[in-house]
Amino acid sequence: MEILFATSNKHKFSEASAILSTKIKHFPFQYLEIRSDNLEEIARDAVAVAYAKCKTPVFVEDTGLFITALKGFPGTYSAWTFAKIGVEGILKLMKDESNKEAKFETCIAYHDGTDIHVFHDVCEGRLADQKQGNSGFGYDPIFIPEGHTQTFAENITLKNKLSHRYKTLLKFSRFLKTRI
Repeated sequence: MEILFATSNKHKFSEASAILSTKIKHFPFQYLEIRSDNLEEIARDAVAVAYAKCKTPVFVEDTGLFITALKGFPGTYSAWTFAKIGVEGILKLMKDESNKEAKFETCIAYHDGTDIHVFHDVCEGRLADQKQGNSGFGYDPIFIPEGHTQTFAENITLKNKLSHRYKTLLKFSRFLKTRI
């Protein structure tokens, strides 16, 4: 069974392809995302739109970086914030903050043609004071997972073993194995 991954982010597709044991195909997907503070609400809406376009099993993934000192910002607006101010802007916002706690949350929504199934996970951590490392994408150069000293961009192996996306994709993969 072939499953489509509806995303405009080639980096997310590459990560998912490497992690999932099920064969997936990239479904380039441009979509006007609803505004919500809830990842699941956004993912459910996106997968319904994607399924309406492709009429085949499809999943979407939505991730947010939630920074404690910024009351959860950028959260569900992480991609928009990254496009507008980038990592440098986040570092500037955090310059005088002592509380560097942050977490990544991921939500996958899968539409099998009948139902929408949702999977979540989180990676707790903190923000670095400056960009570190050259691997990964997005906020990886400033995110240090809990219990570690390197950013995801400094240690891509670490990211691939314990990131929010990895853990959520594993849950999704286990679910797919029961269906295929």
